[in-house]
Amino acid sequence: MKAVITVIGKDSVGILSKVSTACADVGVNIIEVTQSVLQDMFAMIMLAQIDKATVAFDDLVKKLDALGSENNLKIHVMHEDIFNSMHRI
Repeated sequence: MKAVITVIGKDSVGILSKVSTACADVGVNIIEVTQSVLQDMFAMIMLAQIDKATVAFDDLVKKLDALGSENNLKIHVMHEDIFNSMHRI
């Protein structure tokens, strides 16, 4: 199972590190990352493997949401099943 994690906010040092560390702490493996800095805005999309996560999906969402709040970021986690359903005709 996979999840898509998006991160948006004002650019600062260590955003990628904080998000990837939070994922690693609960057994979530980052498969792919793309990021951009648009003027002073940071935007990142991660594809993460969540099969071996040590927390439930809802707890992962809460953990990353809290991390976002602490760092003035908007972090959104979407389960692969929801993503696929949105794009199925």
